[in-house]
Amino acid sequence: MGFLDGLFNMADKKELKKFNKIVDEIDLLQPKFEAMSDKELKGMTDIFRDRLSNGESVDDILTEAFAVVREASKRVLGMTHYRVQLIGGIVLHQGRIAEMKTGEGKTLVGTAPVYLNALTGKGVHVVTVNDYLAKRDKEQMGKVYEFLGMTVGVIVHGQDPQTRRAQYECDITYGTNNEYGFDYLKDNMVIHKEQMVQRELNYAIVDEVDSILVDEARTPLIISGPGDKSTHLYADANTFVLTLKPENYELDEKQKSVTLTDSGVQKAEVYFNVDNITDVIHMELYHHINQALKAHVIMKRDVDYVSKDGEIVIVDEFTGRLMFGRRYSEGLHQAIEAKEGLKIQRESKTLATVTFQNYFRMYKKLAGMTGTAKTEEEEFKAIYKMDVVQIPTNRDILREDLPDAVYKSSKGKFNAVVEDIIERHASKQPILVGTVSIENSEILSQLLKKRGVKHEVLNAKHHDKEAEIIAQAGRLGAVTIATNMAGRGTDIVLGGNPTFLTKKEMKRLKYDDSVINKVDSPLEGMEVEGNEELFKAREKYTELYEKYKNQISEEQAEVVKAGGLAIIGTERHESRRIDNQLRGRAGRQGDPGSSRFYIGLDDDLMRLFGSDRISTVVDKIGLEEDMPIEHKMLSKSIEGAQKKVEGRNFGIRKHVLQYDDVMNKQREIIYAERRRVLEGENLKEQIQGMISSLIEEATSLYTEEAEFNVDGFRDHLYNLFMPKGSIEIPDMEKFKTQEIIDATYEIAMKMYGGKEERIGSERMREVERVILLQSVDNHWIDHIDAMDQLRQGIGLRAIGQQDPVAAYKIEGFDMFDEMTKHIKEDTVKYLFNITIEEPVERKQIIDVEHLSSNAVDEPANKTIKKDDAIGRNDDCPCGSGKKYKKCCGK
Repeated sequence: MGFLDGLFNMADKKELKKFNKIVDEIDLLQPKFEAMSDKELKGMTDIFRDRLSNGESVDDILTEAFAVVREASKRVLGMTHYRVQLIGGIVLHQGRIAEMKTGEGKTLVGTAPVYLNALTGKGVHVVTVNDYLAKRDKEQMGKVYEFLGMTVGVIVHGQDPQTRRAQYECDITYGTNNEYGFDYLKDNMVIHKEQMVQRELNYAIVDEVDSILVDEARTPLIISGPGDKSTHLYADANTFVLTLKPENYELDEKQKSVTLTDSGVQKAEVYFNVDNITDVIHMELYHHINQALKAHVIMKRDVDYVSKDGEIVIVDEFTGRLMFGRRYSEGLHQAIEAKEGLKIQRESKTLATVTFQNYFRMYKKLAGMTGTAKTEEEEFKAIYKMDVVQIPTNRDILREDLPDAVYKSSKGKFNAVVEDIIERHASKQPILVGTVSIENSEILSQLLKKRGVKHEVLNAKHHDKEAEIIAQAGRLGAVTIATNMAGRGTDIVLGGNPTFLTKKEMKRLKYDDSVINKVDSPLEGMEVEGNEELFKAREKYTELYEKYKNQISEEQAEVVKAGGLAIIGTERHESRRIDNQLRGRAGRQGDPGSSRFYIGLDDDLMRLFGSDRISTVVDKIGLEEDMPIEHKMLSKSIEGAQKKVEGRNFGIRKHVLQYDDVMNKQREIIYAERRRVLEGENLKEQIQGMISSLIEEATSLYTEEAEFNVDGFRDHLYNLFMPKGSIEIPDMEKFKTQEIIDATYEIAMKMYGGKEERIGSERMREVERVILLQSVDNHWIDHIDAMDQLRQGIGLRAIGQQDPVAAYKIEGFDMFDEMTKHIKEDTVKYLFNITIEEPVERKQIIDVEHLSSNAVDEPANKTIKKDDAIGRNDDCPCGSGKKYKKCCGK
């Protein structure tokens, strides 16, 4: 393995040599752009665009574009890209993942490739983990792009469609993965092209790429409407589960599953008065009991979810953040509501769904950056075709990573953690303590309170203060407890963060956010010139910044003397990346620091996935609770346990993707069909093809062993779409199959042509589009729900030695085939039966504009219809933003 590592290092070094040559070229261009005036530097954007339109590629102008961004950043933000940041930018431009350590300035790294790719005019999306970071990065980095003459937008929760459309039209758009994904789904539910908000998916840079494309990829995005199922079963199942004893169910903590034992099944049959609860007719009841059992036995309050304002809010297991609006599927959320005694919301019906894997694979070019991705490179390559390039740090890392301290039990471990904190706190060394759950952070907080240690707690219950707490976690004597989110998006600066303190003081002095965002950079120019209010605000900002900077520089020296930031992990996370993220908070930009993890053999990871030999050896030795154990075997066992869980989680994500790949092929066909309608395409040929296909199917249906059933054939087509008595052809039974098809098709075409003559060609084309769109929407929504039901029960096929995924593919294909047949039949039927007098209008099956982003359960969706009484100059009720006369009233 060491030999292989050497080979990989050689490959990395070769690549770095190439990158360094490109950076040398950028450095040589620097004096040229430094000598330019602001106006000349801004003018480079138009020059680059002209060169691209004249046949040059983005690769041809890379060195110049990067040099321009570097100079613009220096003038606008007072920040100059390091060489390693330019290397990171080149990697991102190539559609790869740049792994850069915490504190290396990833936000600035993205500016050069974003600018370069935005020059094409096709749009660039920068994807962040939350709205706060999307707005912050847009405000900060947007100044560079705007200085260079580009437009910058941001997509956040709660924007109306018109605002969203305008943000997507910008050269560069910031937003979260959820917002982009839901907009894609909603765009494929609208009935007018003008209602769509997204442009083509061109190029995206995903910040915290491991979190978004790996951790969150286990849960698909779902837009749902209310289902028709009753909620009383959840309450009944919950009451029953409270009567169960541990011997009535079997728990598998590794797989996070729980099932009734034979005694539990008997109890259920007696309680609900049924003969066989596993019978198909009782499947729904059995499902509710299983979900109630899972809610009580597996799902833990303040670990998996929190109860907040009368609602159950999911806690992201990787970041510790609250996932507002997201709900567990398959009735588990309702089961938890019943367990916690809250109002049970109605179970939902899926209206549209997509996985993050399939959404992000639609981009022509995809790149990402994070501090930790190498451990998941296999997955990135397999699913997204992206490799990981490790970028060297700007300065050498001085952090000391101490070996893990392993204890027999959690009690001994927490006592040791508290003693370590007290010892370090006595020398005023800042400490960041990482926990894996809210529960543990609160246990530790109580222990520290008892010992009189002042500290801050950062977990999902206090996420609104996240940036503020983390920004000051590097101050002298600071003790911060964080749950799985050690400062994401906010740097921990030793001695404190002067920018953050300045902005906080400006807000206290009642300065508006928009004013603060305009004066927090060194750029002197049009924003401030001639505006007395902004000029005074900038003077105040500069005065405060210098004051805090001087204060912090003195404090920084003391923090460095105390040993820099100390990281203490109270448990190993099931993913090595999360541990590395926590560890990486210390030692940024050559700062001193240290890290150490404390582990108990009864921690979930060790108990479930660790080696049984360790516990046996420890028991034989008879170690005391407060005695640490250090051994190579332990370190290997811990890493082995983490690898096991990572492999299992990769399997779950691959499994989710395998099922969604089946849906994805179907989704692509349906969405392409919808887009043809929205683009106003002429569907005449397609409709004629549908008519021909229906006649052919009817012919084969009523031809048996060379015998043709004329009456059956006629009645079938009369029921489908042809008027009664229209297929009266003498001696039809003597015709050959193709002659029957041709003769019947000719009759149908005459009728079709006559209808078009009476209605008018232009109106006929719109009628075809309206009918096809409505038929597709109605059947597609039912099909998604049917596929959802199939997906829930397909796992049982494994019992019969059948691959569930293969069965899902075959049955899913048959169901899709059946759906397309019904769409054809409905479309042709409505078309042949429509009268000239009938007003034909597009109907909104789902009220897309009132579906909230990242919603899973929604209020009832209304059907929107155009009213004859609407005035020509009124706003069109379809929501396009146009006047009625210029939209649906045309």
